[in-house]
Amino acid sequence: MMKPAEKEYAGIDYFRLIAAFLVVTVHTSPLTELSGTADFVLTRVIARVAVPFFFMASGFFLFSKAEAGKLPREKLAGFVKKTAFLYGIAILFYLPLNIYAGTVKEWGHWPNLLKDIVFDGTFYHLWYLPAAILGACTAWLLLRKLKAGPALGVGVFLYLIGLFGDSYYGITETIPLLQAVYQSLFGFSDYTRNGLFFAPVFFLLGALLAGPMKRMPLKTCLTGLALSLAFMLTEGLLLHGFKLQRHDSMYLMLLPCMFFLFQSLLFWRGKSLKYLRDLSMLIYLIHPAVIVAVRGGAKMTGLQDWLIYNGIIHFLAVAFGSLAAAVVLVMIWNRRRAPKDDYIRRHKERAWAEINLVSLRHNVKVLREALPAGCRIMAVVKANAYGHGAAVISGDLNRIGIDAFAVATIDEAIHLRQKGIKGEILILGYTPAARAAQLSRYHLMQAVVDLEHARELNRWGKPLRVHIKVDTGMNRLGENYRHVAEISAIFDCENLKVAGIFTHLCVADNREEPDAAFTNRQIQNFYTLLEELKAEQIPIPPIHIQSSYGVLNYPELQCGYARIGIALYGVLSTDAAPTKCSLDLKPVLALKSKVVLVRTIAAGESVGYGREFAAQKETRIAVISIGYADGVPRSLAQGKSQVLIQGRRAPIIGRICMDQLMADVSGCPGIKRGDIVTLIGRDGGEEITAEQAAANAGTITNELLSRLSERLTRVLLPG
Repeated sequence: MMKPAEKEYAGIDYFRLIAAFLVVTVHTSPLTELSGTADFVLTRVIARVAVPFFFMASGFFLFSKAEAGKLPREKLAGFVKKTAFLYGIAILFYLPLNIYAGTVKEWGHWPNLLKDIVFDGTFYHLWYLPAAILGACTAWLLLRKLKAGPALGVGVFLYLIGLFGDSYYGITETIPLLQAVYQSLFGFSDYTRNGLFFAPVFFLLGALLAGPMKRMPLKTCLTGLALSLAFMLTEGLLLHGFKLQRHDSMYLMLLPCMFFLFQSLLFWRGKSLKYLRDLSMLIYLIHPAVIVAVRGGAKMTGLQDWLIYNGIIHFLAVAFGSLAAAVVLVMIWNRRRAPKDDYIRRHKERAWAEINLVSLRHNVKVLREALPAGCRIMAVVKANAYGHGAAVISGDLNRIGIDAFAVATIDEAIHLRQKGIKGEILILGYTPAARAAQLSRYHLMQAVVDLEHARELNRWGKPLRVHIKVDTGMNRLGENYRHVAEISAIFDCENLKVAGIFTHLCVADNREEPDAAFTNRQIQNFYTLLEELKAEQIPIPPIHIQSSYGVLNYPELQCGYARIGIALYGVLSTDAAPTKCSLDLKPVLALKSKVVLVRTIAAGESVGYGREFAAQKETRIAVISIGYADGVPRSLAQGKSQVLIQGRRAPIIGRICMDQLMADVSGCPGIKRGDIVTLIGRDGGEEITAEQAAANAGTITNELLSRLSERLTRVLLPG
């Protein structure tokens, strides 16, 4: 049974917008005229949850539980790159105001420029962006070096250091030595509210809530939030009353307040709202410019009493102006994307494959849970990721923490590198030594197919990373497991760094005797070889034995990697043989086309090449714009398979052509030109699975999907 799709964290997206407007209150002080105390409570205490929330949200998704204890550099690098890009744009955007304010003159002394860029931000609110970069990197390092609890402890310690340079600075001033230390710190950063002392703890809290930390019931979270917020208000008022604050952004009770607030928001589920993320970030970035514009407009129109000195109206004007400007910028950005969207729309006029990345991520999660601890997924993306699109699939897998891939050829591997794919890429097929320079240049790992192949690569004279392929009974590639001396000699090749050793199970998909016995002999042969290598004092590198069916039928095997191919895409080679593990996998690909012509033929008339179909009665047919050049097997012709149109089945008739096929739609009234046709996938209450289509074609899904043509557009489904 299929599980319902996991809901997104809509509460986080909605609160992003609230947090952005809370930041606007900090810079507009809307309640000043009504009550100075009320304004302090709103802008200097309550609104201080905004920036920590942004940090926690980033930590929650950046170090999500999907990482299963791994923190790949690529995901952090992507976050840093995106944030640095925004920071660079923001610096240029506010440069005229910096020139007007005279700040640029101070940058002539390079330590001031360095301090502003790294810690303080080049404009007063831009400190958030370098703080996000430094905080994320610090949290990443702590999580790499320490367990979650100690890492959080270090984050809290850094926060406490910052606390005594911020809201508790009045205490620091009473201790001369401590005051001298903090004065030195202020030479590097104007505030301890920065990426080193302020941000890391909130990134870590977000990471822990995404992973190992057990969440509390909603009632407990709301109670904790109410109490911690009340204590924080008391703390803020006391510190303000005793004039202890040098700045007013760091409170002791801010930590539990954020802990309970964020957990409460996680209970608010619903559809992900990406546009709210974009709007909130833009509001944060541009609202100071809107403040300048509102004040300038007020002076020009003589409305200072309303638009400047009336705090509430001033806030509303800035908030509305920031929102309007953000909406316009999002529309402009989306319009820039329109040509790409139009390209996809136009290519959906003929035939295409829909790729559901949500299902892909779901399958990764399910497969990870099925593997023993310490076993990593090596995603097999050969043959254009089994027809799904190697670059698209690998890129998304990179984003969720998969950093080991397997391909068949060196050209497939180079293609992935050129598309920006990070991590290990193992070439499973033979690569001649003549291309060793490319193996090195693109940081690829090569499967060594026998001792002679290893020696050829070794003679290239420069270091190469390799995996040793061992033949345990399939009699395809690999040095025979009995040849212990030859395999030992591969380890002795001075220019080859052996990063793995593996074999391939050739009948792991069949659990019945004698195939199960043969598979067990293969496994035993492999482990016997490893014991013999250990006896020769050869260190054993990470091993891998299982492909998809190895995982499904022999999940207990302890390996460094599991090479998962077809199962990653939510299908099995065939649905005829039951597997030991029944996993909730979801198909990633759907194959679709369109009706281009509907016509009625009389009894006795034929359809298509060879006149193999002749109508027995008046028949209504649909011509569909997809054929064997797109990857639809000719063997599916003549009623051996069906298509779905408007949620109803229609048999394929006549021979399948290179670019078209025909279906009998006599039983499907209302079919018209432009209707979408599903060849693999679901339409309404009907579904044609890849396993069914492959069985009808007399093959397996591996062949059916990997032969899908490059001329099919791969359309990524939203989500």
